[in-house]
Amino acid sequence: MIPSTPRALPPATGTPARGEGAGGTPLTVPAPRGDRARVLLLVITAALVAVVAVVSVMVGSYVIPVGDVVHVLAARVGLADEGNSLHDSVVWDLRLPRVLLAGAVGAALACSGAAYQGTFRNPLVEPFILGVSAGAAFGAGISVMVDVPLSLQAMAFLFGMVAVWLTYGLSRVRGERPTVTLILAGVVVGSFFSAIFSLFQYVGTDEQLRRLVFWIMGGFYRATWADVAVVVPASVLGCLVLWRFGWRLNILSLGDDEARSLGVNPEPLRRRVIVLATALTALAVSVSGIIAWVGLLIPHAARLLVGPDHRFVIPLSATLGAVFVMVCDDVARTVHSGEVPISIITATLGGPYLVYLLRTRSTFLGAQS
Repeated sequence: MIPSTPRALPPATGTPARGEGAGGTPLTVPAPRGDRARVLLLVITAALVAVVAVVSVMVGSYVIPVGDVVHVLAARVGLADEGNSLHDSVVWDLRLPRVLLAGAVGAALACSGAAYQGTFRNPLVEPFILGVSAGAAFGAGISVMVDVPLSLQAMAFLFGMVAVWLTYGLSRVRGERPTVTLILAGVVVGSFFSAIFSLFQYVGTDEQLRRLVFWIMGGFYRATWADVAVVVPASVLGCLVLWRFGWRLNILSLGDDEARSLGVNPEPLRRRVIVLATALTALAVSVSGIIAWVGLLIPHAARLLVGPDHRFVIPLSATLGAVFVMVCDDVARTVHSGEVPISIITATLGGPYLVYLLRTRSTFLGAQS
């Protein structure tokens, strides 16, 4: 059920909503569709996630027909006899965990991006703005360079959270955390961790350098069922919790003073959303490396389809993000005989889309027309 909107909020339909970005720039978003049409769109995109997942399991250097994919899955749950062992190995051991992980990471990054943009009231904010990617890269670098008891994924997650914790601590000014100060602190912390990661690349051996470069460029070639067992449930739960914050983010978009007058304390709400979105981002980065553009562009696509209401933007971002990353991963493992880092694919597709938004919808991005 879609979380209800407080009566104090303006209705979801009507004229385009206007607010202010972080710098006071007018922010215009398209007039939203009716609730029934938006719910239908959510259902369609959720079904599209399942369709793209099945197609993704089928495609690759060795194409497997959909009937054989279904037979392998049925055999694994005891509904059919065991079939082709090669099909079973390719589908169950290689492709299915990779596809599920790609979908979960895409949903987590896109959902976190939508939450960040709503929290900071700025459509150009993305999940890595507070230094989580640089911190995760630092943690991965330590795991590669030094023999530590924790896995690379655990170190990346841990230091991604540490980076945002440092950012949040440094941004406190006279008992408050202004948005601009928070973002600037994220830039400082991210630059610090990025500098140390660059040092790792400079002093590392050829093997260590290769591992660091492949990790930072992103990819799902390391996907395992152990990763799926952790990331998929956590991503689903995190996206659902952010969805429950949707109507509060609608209030927060009106400004801190208006939010307080409507009974919402902006500082604790902002802190909860940042912590949850950061945890989702750090979890995604820890298993996939740094995949850029997803958290920036997918929420824009969602708002273009359903308007500014975060009750719909957040779940639609999750479904579109899952589809986008799964498709990009399909391209990454089929466009070339080797493995192409997925960040190359997302940047190739995301860059032109951002140019399109800048050229055609500058006010939607918070720029003066």
